[in-house]
Amino acid sequence: MNATLPAHLMPVEPRPVPAAMIETLKLRFGERCSTALAVREQHGRDESPFDVPPPEAVVFAESTDDVAATVTLASQYEVPVIAFGVGSSLEGHLLAVQGGISIDVSRMKRVLRLNPEDLTVTVQPGVTRKQLNDEIRHTGLFFPIDPGADASIGGMAATRASGTNAVRYGTMRENVLALEVVTASGEVIRTGTRAKKSAAGYDLTRLMVGSEGTLGVITEVTVKLYPQPESVSAAVCNFPSIADAVATTIQIIQLGVPIARCELLDAHAVRAVNRHDKLTLREAPMLLMEFHGSEASVKEQAELVQEAAREHGGEDFEWATTPEERTRLWTARHHAYFAALQLKPGCRTVTTDTCVPISRLAECIALAVDEAEAAGLQYYIVGHVGDGNFHIAYLIDPAIPAERDLAERLNNQLVQHALKLEGTCTGEHGIGLHKQGFLVDEAGAGTVELMRVVKRALDPKNILNPGKIFSL
Repeated sequence: MNATLPAHLMPVEPRPVPAAMIETLKLRFGERCSTALAVREQHGRDESPFDVPPPEAVVFAESTDDVAATVTLASQYEVPVIAFGVGSSLEGHLLAVQGGISIDVSRMKRVLRLNPEDLTVTVQPGVTRKQLNDEIRHTGLFFPIDPGADASIGGMAATRASGTNAVRYGTMRENVLALEVVTASGEVIRTGTRAKKSAAGYDLTRLMVGSEGTLGVITEVTVKLYPQPESVSAAVCNFPSIADAVATTIQIIQLGVPIARCELLDAHAVRAVNRHDKLTLREAPMLLMEFHGSEASVKEQAELVQEAAREHGGEDFEWATTPEERTRLWTARHHAYFAALQLKPGCRTVTTDTCVPISRLAECIALAVDEAEAAGLQYYIVGHVGDGNFHIAYLIDPAIPAERDLAERLNNQLVQHALKLEGTCTGEHGIGLHKQGFLVDEAGAGTVELMRVVKRALDPKNILNPGKIFSL
């Protein structure tokens, strides 16, 4: 059972969906409009620890016209609409806190235009990152953004996702070139082009990327592609302490080594993935790294990294050079969240998402570890430490409110530390429901009010995923 949503996050009563609207949707979509409780419940929860009533209906869209028709009708009746991809978000982004209609875009999964000569591809929002890479593999190109879950490209754009490859390839912010978006009135607009750069007016693409479905429903995404590297090699290295692993990471980045992935797992996370994926990794703080490039450049990168690791007590440096070995390691890393849940059967997690300048990373992680140890709450740490982003996940029993309260207090303390270190409350998960107070702490009341001005201008009836990022 998920945790009940705090009252301060639900300042507005759910808005009922008129029977006339449901009837119109069923006439338009037939079986693709469902009011079945099981379907609604599936679309009324994500990986967040919150429990709220599900939407009143789910529309399975198969085209931009389907989305536009649904949003137009929602505007007419002033009913909330929430876009749904695969449901992997962690901050309550897709929860129907004000009721309404869930628009499931998972059937919109066509690769529309592949332009390998320009290193771009345009896809519908329901295409997942694995599907995209499978379909373009023959071109020698790949899409590098890897948040771990097999998330949809539309959802990744909406939450400005990143992941394990961000240290080299950037986040969705840097890799989305253009969008097709259905606005709050049901109008279909396009933002951006396939050109590498543009100075044409406001950058509406960047405005929509990371807006969490509150300013429009994304129906097409054009993203950058990259050549598959000539040589790829992965390595694991153990360290006496988390501090030594982080110090190595900082040195790698400051040396300018173009490492593709640099992931931290603490001893708790390594123990969890060993049990879950039947591995025999040493249960100590570990860096999991990957190098991309020519054979010569990968060799040079590896030598520099090994030297840096030795300076900080790194040992058991092991290489994974075959695709099968690398896949097994990265699959285990991506399973860390679900693996850790098995450490405390029946638990849920409160997962942090702070990101700080790389030079302050060791300090921030040390504070988080000290406070978690002092509190006596079970936890684990994983992190995309190459870009200063890490997650400490507190394992809580949902039947014990005191554990959730303790986890939230620790989370709050960590965010305040990160902000003092000139970092952010969220490196990649977004604000959603959970981090609304932190957004004010980070950006300031004046900046958040300016965001509200933008929201009111683009969505005057407040129908697009209302109650997320901030309240109106």
